[in-house]
Parts: sequence; C-alpha cells; structure tokens
Amino acid sequence: MDEIQMGLSLLLSLVGFSSGLSFQERHWSSTSSLVLNHVDVTLLLSFCGKNRHFQLGSSLHASIIKNPELFEPDNRNVVVLWNSLLSMCLKCGQLRDAVKVFDEMPVRDTVSWNTVISGFLRNGEPETGFGYFKKMLESDYCRFDKATLTCVIAGFDGVEGCYLNKMIHGLAVMNGFERETAVGNALITSYCKCGCFGSARRVFDEMFERNVITWTAMISGHAHYGFYAESLKLFAEMRGGVVEPNAMTFLGSLMACSGLKAIREGRQIHGLLWKLGVQSDVCVESSLMDMYSKCGSVEDAWRIFESTKELDEVSMTVILVGFAQNGFETEAIQIFVKMMRAGIEIDPNMVSAVLGVFGVDTSLGLGKQLHSLIVKKNFGYNSFVTNGLINMYSKYGELEDSAIVFTRMPQRNSISWNSMIAAFARHGDGSKALQLYENMQMEGVQPTDVTFLSLLHACSHAGLIERGMEFLNFMKEEHGMSPRPEHYACVVDMLGRAGLLTEAKSFIKGLPENPGILVWQALLGACSIHKESDIGKYAADQLFLTAPQSPAPYVLLANIYSFEVRWKERAKTIKGMKKMGVAKEVGISWIEIEKKVQSFVVGDKMHPQVEVIYRLLADLLRLMKDEGYVPDERFLLYYLDQDEKR
Repeated sequence: MDEIQMGLSLLLSLVGFSSGLSFQERHWSSTSSLVLNHVDVTLLLSFCGKNRHFQLGSSLHASIIKNPELFEPDNRNVVVLWNSLLSMCLKCGQLRDAVKVFDEMPVRDTVSWNTVISGFLRNGEPETGFGYFKKMLESDYCRFDKATLTCVIAGFDGVEGCYLNKMIHGLAVMNGFERETAVGNALITSYCKCGCFGSARRVFDEMFERNVITWTAMISGHAHYGFYAESLKLFAEMRGGVVEPNAMTFLGSLMACSGLKAIREGRQIHGLLWKLGVQSDVCVESSLMDMYSKCGSVEDAWRIFESTKELDEVSMTVILVGFAQNGFETEAIQIFVKMMRAGIEIDPNMVSAVLGVFGVDTSLGLGKQLHSLIVKKNFGYNSFVTNGLINMYSKYGELEDSAIVFTRMPQRNSISWNSMIAAFARHGDGSKALQLYENMQMEGVQPTDVTFLSLLHACSHAGLIERGMEFLNFMKEEHGMSPRPEHYACVVDMLGRAGLLTEAKSFIKGLPENPGILVWQALLGACSIHKESDIGKYAADQLFLTAPQSPAPYVLLANIYSFEVRWKERAKTIKGMKKMGVAKEVGISWIEIEKKVQSFVVGDKMHPQVEVIYRLLADLLRLMKDEGYVPDERFLLYYLDQDEKR
C-alpha cells in the first residue's frame, strides 16, 4: 500500500497537483489550473492498471471525456492515450468498461486490437478474445502483426487448441511471419501445452533463429508433460551451442532430472548453477531441493534448505514433502512444528504436505491439533487439505471423523470421493464404500482408476465376487480405462479370499500382460490364508524370479509348510532364504499413550522401560499357560539355526 501511495504522489506531482489538495478536490475544483498532458495521463493510466487502481483510472476517464481535443482522430497522441485507458480497464478486470471504451474510441490501431484481444484472454474470456481477433481479420483498417499472433496463440490449450494452433500457424506462414522468432516461440509453447510435441519439434527445427526462450519452451514443455529424457537431451544440445540457459531453462532441466531420478545429471546442473552464480535464486533452490528429494538424497536437499537466505512457502513445502516421501515422517513433523514456533506463515500447501506423513506410527493427538489449526486459519476451503484430513483420520481408523470432514466440505472432487470410499474399503465396510460410489454417480462426479481400485478392494473384503468382476469390466468397457497391476492384484485377492484359488490362478494366466509382483503376492497371500501349498509354491516360484530380495515369499511359503507339517520343505525354504542373503523384516507395533507414540520391535532391548515390559510379559504368559494356552509353533518362523537342527 505504501508503494501505491508513493507512486500516486509522484505521478500526481507530474501533472501539476499541489500537495495541499487531494486529487479529487483538485480534479473537481472550478479553479483548478490542471492542464491535461497526454504523456502524463498515459503514465498515470499505466500506473492505475499495474496497481489495479480503477477508481483513479475512472476519474481520468471522466477527464478524457470532458476534453474534446482527445476525440480528434487526426491527433496522433489520441490513440496512444485511448489504448492506455483500454489497457487500464482490462488490467483492473473491468471487462464491460473495456468494451465501452473500445467501442467509443475515435480511432483504433493494431495496438488497440492487440490490447483488447490479450486482455480478454488474460481475464479468462477466450471466446470473446478470439471473437475480437476474428473482427480484426475482417476489418479493412488494421492488419495484425506478430504481437497479435503471439497473444492469440498463447490462449490455446487442450486437444481443440492443437487444431486452432495449426490454423494460426498456417495464417502466420501465409502472411510471412514464419521467420519471426517471437511467433515461433509462441507456437512451440502452445503446441507443447496442447500435447502436440511433433508439431512443436517441426517449428523448432524450421526456425531461422533460436534464442533462450525457444530452447526453454522446448525443454520445459517436454519436462512438464513427462518427456524427461527428451528434455534432458535438448538441454545437452543447447549447452553445445551458443545460447546460454537462464533460470527458467534450469528449472525445466531440473524437473526432468526429478522425473528420471537422474541424480548424476542433477548434480552436474547444480555445479553449473554454482559456476554461473544462479544457485541463489529462490525458484532454482526449490527445484534443486525437489530434485534431490525425489532422487532420494534428502541430505543434499536439507543442506540447500539450511543455506537458503530467503525462504518462501514453496521451498518450505518442498522440504516437507521431501522428508515425507523418503520415510522421514517424524523429521517432517518436527520441521513443521519448528516453523510454527518460529512464527513462519503457514499456508495450505505446507499443511497438506504434513498431513500426508501422519499414520499409525505418529500421534493422533498431534493430528487433531493440526486439524484445529486448519479450522483456525480457515483452510477448510482447500480440497488438498480436507482430502488430507480424510486420509489422516482413516489411517487411524477414525472413520467417523473422516466422514464429518467429508460431509462438511464446501466442494468435493473425485479425490475426495476416492479418499472416503478407500477409507471404508480399507476398514472392511464394503457396503458403505459401495453406497458412496452410488452417491458419487448421482452427483455427476466421474470415477477414476483409483475409484475402481477402492471398489475392488471393498468387494474383496465383503466377498462380493460378481460385483467386483462387474466393476472391472465396467472400468474397461464403459470408461475405457486400462487396469493397472494394482487392479488385477485386487481381483486375485478377492478370488483368493473367497477360496477360489484355482480361479485366481486361471485369471492370472488370462491377463494380457506380465502380472507383476503385486499379483503374485496377492495369490501367495491367499494360499497362505487357505493353506494351499501347491498353488502357493507356484506363486512363490514366480516371486523368487521377479523379486529375489523380498522376504515375503519365503516367509509365507514356510508358514504354509508349517501348517501342513512338512518340515523338510520348510527347512529348504528357509535355507534358500539364507543362501540369497534375504533377511526377514522385523515386526514392529505402536501404541499411543498420553500423546506419545511408543514403538516395539521383536526382541527389543532399547526401550527405556524394557525391564518392566518384559516382567509384565512374563507374568501374562504364565497366566495364559495357567488358563491352558498352548502356543501353535507351526506359525512361528524360527531362527535359521533352529531350522537346520530340525
């Protein structure tokens, strides 16, 4: 606000206002000695547009209307002033006033048309903007220029945008603008935005001159749509030429490194940034942190975070997400708490990132405190935050709280519905999950592949075999979605839980692609439930080939053999596990007492109250034996040396 006041004082002084009277008083005073000068008024209109000061702009408009000299078409300064007035209205978002100004203009030039076209496109009115472009083409007085083409091209996106882009591309070639670098850059950017990368490449290859914007448009465009390898290839090609990359170019190349998890190339780019002195740019630092986090090098990301001189919401969100995605949930929460205590302004993106780390090994009490913060800061409007709350409560089994958050959401998207359906499915309430799906359809929300994954999961727990197969077929035939390995694994689990192991095996054999680890794990897990060693051995053999370092097939198969009292086969399985150097994952459990999570592992000796815990366990075991409890050793996976002795 201080900047605006300073700017107003400066510009008002330019047009001769004394400091003793306000602008309004001087403007309407009958004794005012103000003499309007088109240069000063143009500067003031530009300032009003930049700072969205429409009230002052309207006062200037009134002064212009009262001055007959500013309606003379022969006056060369008239069109400049009216273009400034038109631009001010559009920048302030006053579209109706802009239309009136445009219609009242005594004379228009190409800049007038460009201003109104770009203004409507910038304000989210593409149809009106393109309508003015069409009128310009039909006009006999003004011819479009390269600026017209670039602002029109910038308004295209999506599949339809690709078609329109080609039309404007043809228009540019027909009128001799194909050599204009700015037009070529706009075409490349728009083609990439529309997903027409072949057309973008053709424009790129045919350009007479490429500048840094040209290269950046190609590198960032490919990286943004997941063509990471091509993006890095273009960056290497650029480095071999004469054009030097800028900060935006580096952002695109770092995004490509993040997508490929190419830490070696990322480090090389980091070194180049140091060499060029660009590493301290806030956006570049955030991209470097994101790249290192996604490549699994949280230490490097943290070093950049600590050395950053200026932190913003993006960089803080990136480091929180980085810790969360790499399994440092506790550290992510600690960083967030430190931010709160340091008085750093918290935004919805940070809260959403932290909500993702909450699970069974974190405190529900702390999660509820975070929920209170969300209510206090009025972040409930943000769908990412509310969806995160639904997931957080469902992880703790607090489905009632999840449902309350869901029902209070001002606007629900497909992720909201998917989160709630998944919550009920995860906790075995298949009927509510299916009812939610019906409600989702009634509200006209289109299901996604994640929706069907949750529905299949719900059918599996509810034993609804026919309904589950219907969902799989409906997903493929009605919505044209290709099932992922996760969907097939859910179907196998559904059939396996119902004891239909032979049918599950036949289903896998009929799949159009390689089943993958998840599918075989689902089949082996079902065999473990029903103690079926033949099909279980078949599934385990597949897993030994596809995931030789996973302990799951060895443990599950050994447990199946234990139930069937086939000790030799069990011992052979355990020896195979030892030979491959595979270690069984240590079991761990949690309990929250007085807002503090207590963790326990098998044979734990590190807990501060270990003596009291083991003494209590011994007392409990003695009481259980007195009641006649006999442990079933068939399901105990003994140490390897015990199996060898057997």
